[in-house]
Amino acid sequence: MSPSRKDFLKLSAAGAVGLGLGPEGLLASENATFGPPRDGEAIRPRDGRNQEAPRRLDILVLGGTGFIGPYQVRYAVDRGHQVTLFNRGSGAEMFPELETLIGDRNGDLESLRGRRWDLVIDNAQSRPDWVEMAAEFLKDATDHFMFVSSRSAYSDLSRVPMTSEAPTWTYESAGLEPGDPLPYGLAKAESERAALRIMPGRATIVRPGLIIGPDDETDRFTYWPVRIDRGGEVLAPGDGSDPVQIIDVRDFTEFMVHLGEDGTIGTFNVVGPRVPRRFDELLYGIRAVTTAETELVWVDREFLAQMAVRPYAEMPVWRPPTPGNEGFARFDLTPEVEAGLTFRPLAVTARDTLDYHYSRSPERRARLRAGLSAEREVEVLRAWRERRG
Repeated sequence: MSPSRKDFLKLSAAGAVGLGLGPEGLLASENATFGPPRDGEAIRPRDGRNQEAPRRLDILVLGGTGFIGPYQVRYAVDRGHQVTLFNRGSGAEMFPELETLIGDRNGDLESLRGRRWDLVIDNAQSRPDWVEMAAEFLKDATDHFMFVSSRSAYSDLSRVPMTSEAPTWTYESAGLEPGDPLPYGLAKAESERAALRIMPGRATIVRPGLIIGPDDETDRFTYWPVRIDRGGEVLAPGDGSDPVQIIDVRDFTEFMVHLGEDGTIGTFNVVGPRVPRRFDELLYGIRAVTTAETELVWVDREFLAQMAVRPYAEMPVWRPPTPGNEGFARFDLTPEVEAGLTFRPLAVTARDTLDYHYSRSPERRARLRAGLSAEREVEVLRAWRERRG
């Protein structure tokens, strides 16, 4: 039987203390809420950051009902800002207390006409034409346009450390012609260029890495807390030394709101922690918030390749610094930290992710969308033992 929410929090207390997470951290997690608002609940950010902002903004969020959007919206409202949503109508269901302007990014922007906002946040996933259309329509309606891009926009991840000055994808570097279907990274890079061209001196670009935490339906990070909490022998990739930089959805969206409050213009990488975490530190840190009897079995990269166990796919989060990817998880975050980026303890993210996972239906809990199946993991571990004699 899966543990209840309260049972799970009690069981994880010892691990939280082991990671230096005091009673305040446990209380914050117990008060946290996930997903769409429930009966007027609001996300309670840590460290008092839920206090009202020094100035009130009128914010337009294009989208706002996916994974990151609800956290953007609810944190901004909690800070005292006026938030308007633009989407096909889902915002009215998710945030009935907020104004939702009905329209379609694919051409119907008329509901935005004649309005003005201090900040526009564009959550477009991978359509440069949508970003260009929205920016053109709103170029006289705002002083600050913020676009959510991606670490995937970089065409060269070999630099150590990585900074926002690294080159991004172009049609030439991707070997494509205008009109060709765009891969995700090039689409993000082209979207950035559209925003910067149309909103010169007024555009902020944020490039997150893997966004993790409660409400993430991709399960790319969730795989590890769930797998470790199941206990037993856990296949762990590499030798544990490979670096990791990811970002809790709440750290990401809080940072965006604070950039808007400060009127900060520029391009920022949003990953963490500031000093890259080793992969063994990630997995042992996750294990510390469970009571599972777990043994991590480290399997070298070459053997995993032979067994068709791929980094970032069957082994989520893990991307070893192979040639061309040396800087993937080695970002210099000095400008971002100076601009206000902060990081929750791993214990909080891991525990809240597990808590959210256990709140899902039994059918959904049984079907993770990332990582190895239990049967495949056993097969690979058996082959690894045979290889080692």
